[in-house]
Amino acid sequence: MSAELLSILVLAVLFVVGTTRSVNMGALAFAAAFGVGTLAAGLDADGIFAGFPGDLFVVLVGVTYFFAIARANGTTDWLVHAGIRLVRGRIALIPWVMFTVTGVLTAIGAVSPAAVAIVAPLAMGFAARYGIKPLLMGALVVHGAQAGGFSPISIYGSTVNGILEREGLPGSPIALFLASLFANLAIAALLFVALGGLRLRGRDLGDLDDEGAKEGDGGSGGTGGTVTGTRSTPDAGLLRLTPARIATLVGLVALVVAVLVFDLDAGLTAITLAVLLAVVWPEDSKAAVAHITWPTVLLICGMLTYVAVLQEMGTIDWAGEHVGSIGIPLLAALLFCYIGAVVSAFASSVGIIGALIPLAVPFLEQGEIGVVGMVAALSVSATVVDVSPFSTNGALVLAAAEDTDRERFFRQLMLYGGAVTLLAPLVLWLALVVPGL
Repeated sequence: MSAELLSILVLAVLFVVGTTRSVNMGALAFAAAFGVGTLAAGLDADGIFAGFPGDLFVVLVGVTYFFAIARANGTTDWLVHAGIRLVRGRIALIPWVMFTVTGVLTAIGAVSPAAVAIVAPLAMGFAARYGIKPLLMGALVVHGAQAGGFSPISIYGSTVNGILEREGLPGSPIALFLASLFANLAIAALLFVALGGLRLRGRDLGDLDDEGAKEGDGGSGGTGGTVTGTRSTPDAGLLRLTPARIATLVGLVALVVAVLVFDLDAGLTAITLAVLLAVVWPEDSKAAVAHITWPTVLLICGMLTYVAVLQEMGTIDWAGEHVGSIGIPLLAALLFCYIGAVVSAFASSVGIIGALIPLAVPFLEQGEIGVVGMVAALSVSATVVDVSPFSTNGALVLAAAEDTDRERFFRQLMLYGGAVTLLAPLVLWLALVVPGL
């Protein structure tokens, strides 16, 4: 058995053991990275640690620490009610507002995880307070980020169009953008219907009944709200802007500007702002460290370390080369889409795009498959799966979930991510590759 095939089988075993024995999959992945990396890839400890996602570790810790402080001082509650007033109390519009905001952020150049890191904590706060299913809200945030992710000035779009230009292949930046936009919009609409979004129509802040009182009153900390009869009325203290809340709001704006305008690291910026708030208002930050989602951090960092070992030992290239040698072009195209989807569910989407499209160039140069359709199908397949809890975006949504059973939410994200990984490449292949676009 080749080392590459062995590493894939070990990955399958991780899923089986992690889901049947309730062991943190990140811890299992660290052990697998050590075993496979040492025995099959000949890596030493430094080689294994080189794959540790230090940047993502800081993002997860920094963002959840910052918003834990914001939750403790009541800022997230204030934002939730401000947002409700902005949409005139129409709760059904909240998921679509979040979808649009993340889409606009990525379309104008924000890195997808940075946009999700900014929006997800606020979105999940809305979900917890107003009885919106966490999976619905979290998925719409991620799909919104990917809907705008391939605009001609975005990170993803620039990467793909740059590769095509460098390789001398024909491309269509607008077609690529529209393919991602409509694919994610269609998935979001189906999910909205499937997860009860239509039942939110007609509900507003004043219509929360006793059945929804728990969600309306058990929100994201702070001072909370009171329920009188069938109407949810926020406490007067919740709507007041205290110095701590003003400083936190300024910090949130600073985070957005630092990431989007000055291209600073979201994690380092968030943890710096959190520390500043903690120094000035230590009483609000005493319990904040405990609210950093350490199990999620272990899960994601462990899995990404193992995937990095797979990349280092050439498993991804090995799979791509074997697919490219298949004599049936349409079948090879479908397998390329599935490789992009499966690998991206555990790794950096932009990294996978940057690796797979060059691998597919000899295949595309044969002229038997339409370049525009194939590139669009491969690119969208590799990004639409970012709802997986093992991807950066999915991990950020999981970390931001409030007042919910995170283990159950993790399983929901994993099942939904698996369904998207299974179905999306096939649908995209049928819509974009088979017609010969």
